[in-house]
Amino acid sequence: MTYALWLVASYLDSGLPLSVSATHHSFFFSVAAYSSLSLSLSLSLSLSLSPMVASSTFCRLNFLPKPSLFTALTNFRFNHLPLKSPFPSSSLAPRSSFNTISATTELRNQTPKRDGDLIVLGIETSCDDTAAAVVRSNGEILSQVVSSQADLLAKYGGVAPKMAEEAHSQVIDQVVQEALDKAYVTEKDLTAVAVTIGPGLGLCLRVGVQKARRIAGGFNLPIIGIHHMEAHALVARLIEKDLQFPFIALLISGGHNLLILARDLGQYIQLGTTVDDAIGEAYDKTAKWLGLDMRRSGGPAVEELAKEGNAESVNFSIPMKQHKDCNFSYAGLKTQVRLAIESKKIDAKVPISSASNEDRLSRADIAASFQRTAVLHLEERCERAIQWALEMEPSIRYMVVSGGVASNQHVRARLDMVVKKNGLQLICPPPRLCTDNGVMIAWTGIEHFRMGRYEPPPPADEPEDMVYDLRPRWPLGEEYAEGKSEARSIRRARVHPSLTSLIQASLR
Repeated sequence: MTYALWLVASYLDSGLPLSVSATHHSFFFSVAAYSSLSLSLSLSLSLSLSPMVASSTFCRLNFLPKPSLFTALTNFRFNHLPLKSPFPSSSLAPRSSFNTISATTELRNQTPKRDGDLIVLGIETSCDDTAAAVVRSNGEILSQVVSSQADLLAKYGGVAPKMAEEAHSQVIDQVVQEALDKAYVTEKDLTAVAVTIGPGLGLCLRVGVQKARRIAGGFNLPIIGIHHMEAHALVARLIEKDLQFPFIALLISGGHNLLILARDLGQYIQLGTTVDDAIGEAYDKTAKWLGLDMRRSGGPAVEELAKEGNAESVNFSIPMKQHKDCNFSYAGLKTQVRLAIESKKIDAKVPISSASNEDRLSRADIAASFQRTAVLHLEERCERAIQWALEMEPSIRYMVVSGGVASNQHVRARLDMVVKKNGLQLICPPPRLCTDNGVMIAWTGIEHFRMGRYEPPPPADEPEDMVYDLRPRWPLGEEYAEGKSEARSIRRARVHPSLTSLIQASLR
């Protein structure tokens, strides 16, 4: 116990607040005994993903009582349930499998489970969508259900973490049950439950994790903790049977801008990430300031209005032109947009539907000019990332673009030109699989389950105030040396070790 107190003191010296939890259960990564004493320490982190995040948001990370933070997190558990047939990691789904989302009503009243078959329930609550899906290991999507918080987005002009948590809590049971019903399965038919544990909003992540653990504990099912951004990348392997490792991926959403080289399942090199705000956040703020309808979120609203405007009418500067790396920054562009709106005396309180023709045209010009500049920043970064990736992996043939912003048709068209110019092929999941969804969580769970990466069933009687291993700030891969940013590195003190580093350490 003296040694454990020393460990607590060492973390306090680092400026990170600690609290001791009685739980001995880590999520996705196991907690082992030290000198026959098993101790779990919980690290409480104030979530700092964006200015909108409440300061009361906390995550808990479980650590071994050992001197090193990284070695304490590397006891990754590899479990092997008896399966009736092997599942090679390279096995992919048919190209047309995603079409089965709308075909669930054509299934029989009971989905048969074949020999060697995996049926996984995926749960996603990392931000403002409550999603669940049931997916089969051959890539067949048995069901997909998403409950949107569009009204809250419109009311608050963005995601309010506490309100989002309450909305998740109100619908999570219904969403999961509907996913099971549409798939014509019950919990007893499932092989495992996969759930997002990070990155995301801590308050929201907890709702999904709690529901997943209740199901897994109640029906003795293995549970798989999923990295949200890895799921965005891997869902492309469900719809594109030719997509093999290695490949490049650009993951763009409301909270993330991420360029990675995917060398293998769980092995990622981070080529670039956002220094401050992500592109989706910039779209949302621009939509709010222009008085657009936020019920569909800011991205689609800006994209639609931009079609009416002149993209070269406002001369916005492309961010970070002087930095020869692959990192992103949209905070400065947001400021430029706000100043342009103020100079045109646009009143956001007047909705676009009530604006005069002249006012509407001014708003459309700003929307078009913003979108042009925002996407040019993406193009420039992707061009450099492709060159870096090809130097490391000359066999790369594909670039995946996924995440909510990848639903934008202008973004797709411009990036397709960049990718083709470099001799690669662009792969974008259909829009319904780009935005947050349970399918990508279930499919990523299947990919890791095949490799034996999952946790055993949790206890069936976990208390309501159980402290879960949530990872609001959780890097996907290790940084590429040439892509490091001093400005961004300042913010690393409260970041969880990357998924890649944890998996690599477990293999040693």
